[in-house]
Amino acid sequence: MCVSGKDFSRASCNRKLIGARFFCNGYEATNGKMNESTEYRSPRDSDGHGTHTASIAAGRYVFPASTLGYAKGVAAGMAPKARLAAYKVCWNAGCYDSDILAAFDAAVNDGVDVISLSVGGVVVPYYLDAIAIGSFGAADRGVFVSASAGNGGPGGLTVTNVAPWVATVGAGTIDRDFPADVKLGNEKVIRGVSVYGGPGLAQGKMYPVIYAGSEGTGDGYSSSLCLDGSLDPKLVKGKIVLCDRGINSRAAKGDVVKKAGGVGMILANGVFDGEGLVADCHVLPATAVGASAGDEIRSYISVASKSNSPPTATIVFKGTRLGVRPAPVVASFSARGPNPESPEILKPDVIAPGLNILAAWPDKVGPSGVPNDNRRTEFNILSGTSMACPHVSGLAALLKAAHPDWSPAAIKSALMTTAYTVDNRRETMLDESTGNTSTVMDFGAGHVHPQKAMDPGLIYDISTFDYVDFLCNSNYTINNIQVVTRKTADCSGAKRAGHAGNLNYPSMSAVFQQYGKHKMSTHFIRTVTNVGDPNSVYKVTIKPPSRTLVTVQPEKLVFRRVGQKLSFLVRVETMAVKLSPGGSSLKSGSIVWSDGKHTVTSPIVVTLQQPL
Repeated sequence: MCVSGKDFSRASCNRKLIGARFFCNGYEATNGKMNESTEYRSPRDSDGHGTHTASIAAGRYVFPASTLGYAKGVAAGMAPKARLAAYKVCWNAGCYDSDILAAFDAAVNDGVDVISLSVGGVVVPYYLDAIAIGSFGAADRGVFVSASAGNGGPGGLTVTNVAPWVATVGAGTIDRDFPADVKLGNEKVIRGVSVYGGPGLAQGKMYPVIYAGSEGTGDGYSSSLCLDGSLDPKLVKGKIVLCDRGINSRAAKGDVVKKAGGVGMILANGVFDGEGLVADCHVLPATAVGASAGDEIRSYISVASKSNSPPTATIVFKGTRLGVRPAPVVASFSARGPNPESPEILKPDVIAPGLNILAAWPDKVGPSGVPNDNRRTEFNILSGTSMACPHVSGLAALLKAAHPDWSPAAIKSALMTTAYTVDNRRETMLDESTGNTSTVMDFGAGHVHPQKAMDPGLIYDISTFDYVDFLCNSNYTINNIQVVTRKTADCSGAKRAGHAGNLNYPSMSAVFQQYGKHKMSTHFIRTVTNVGDPNSVYKVTIKPPSRTLVTVQPEKLVFRRVGQKLSFLVRVETMAVKLSPGGSSLKSGSIVWSDGKHTVTSPIVVTLQQPL
């Protein structure tokens, strides 16, 4: 269904964009009539986020594609031949639950196969979570739902959109970046990234450099963040300004520096951002550096200011670099587990490319998103789990086309059990924020592997009744469960299911409270469906978490036909460890079924918690 509106006619739909609708009743009920001079009462995108994410999922091939000369090449979405329907639910003042729910129901009713949701809020019980409720109805009708994990990383417990019937997607890097190094007056070169495409700084010239938060640039706090109106043009004119991340957008800080007469900007991460770098289409020559680099530049400025050679710097833009190692790396901002609502369901489920992703961009929005950015570009380079999610949505569409009979849970299982956890150095993926090895709480089952997911061998399938049993065993009341299911449900089967961890999920997570017990144990029951070869024998390989005994019975699954289901029992026994009150310890391993042709991998996570 194609709904016309402001600057969007029926003719804007075609054989590619076969549906476009907008939902603003909740928004207007809360905020009053929208201001139509700043946003469109139509499906048209006034922000860029929707255009970007839609093209990642299903954009057709375009050559040549680039953003301000960066990342030149062929651009394509994950499912270039899929048809697309757009449901606009986000407005200047946010995305309202009632509009999200209305859009979910409209999409399901329109007959979509996949819903891609690069939207998220805070984690609340499922019966208070519009996305969980809307996606339950979609999954119940056979629609695959993928959602972004959120950009609240790198701290723990930050993951959102955690319902087990949703594919929760975190963000990884790809083997391409955009180096833009800072060269200091003391000859030190500091690594940065940028997609600035305008006239650069004069070659070979060094410019005075100041820290915005130092004395004399107005109120120290707001000037350190380069907030609007906080910089004194007398002190900034003709200089490169170091700004700290936080509060306003990264590109907006550059605009503030430019308005105050600065010639360039260095954007420094705070301690919490760690070493994760995000490239932006800045409005002036600018680059982003990590937290430790920020400290180094600040100390250089303060020491040199007191000497007789005042601090100077320049920014050297190096364009597009390919073949970056290591990659993928878990993006610093990617939200992390454990799952705050259902600790027995490991989230995020998988990661996908989400850092510096090139995709389509609307023609009336500047690439920096800053209101007075008058540059126009057909493509933009953005970062976020919002970009990672549609990669998985597009892959789900390809899997659905190849296997029309697969349920949403089967598609998710295929993506999870074939995911990889090693990078292009053949080592476990790193965490961008620290440079250390990342864990299952960062990447879930791992990074999606499109080709392998096409032929996973076995899948872990889940029905609507299984999800109801899971909610019953998660101690939800029947009234609350029916808010989620939106139809009658009962808990009569829940006892047979045993416990919430027995949901037939492709990953396994055991959480133990250490009440002075020395040994703790639990079990998981899982059922796999053969989608590989008719006569196949799968043998199990167990890589147990440390200090944990894991047994699987039977150790061999003998399949006679495709579609046959066989069950196995996993027993987990672990030893107590010394923890301070409120502390926790996390250990992970895996269970791998293989027939010599397919490997079906499930992470197994053991968490020990010391009660307060």
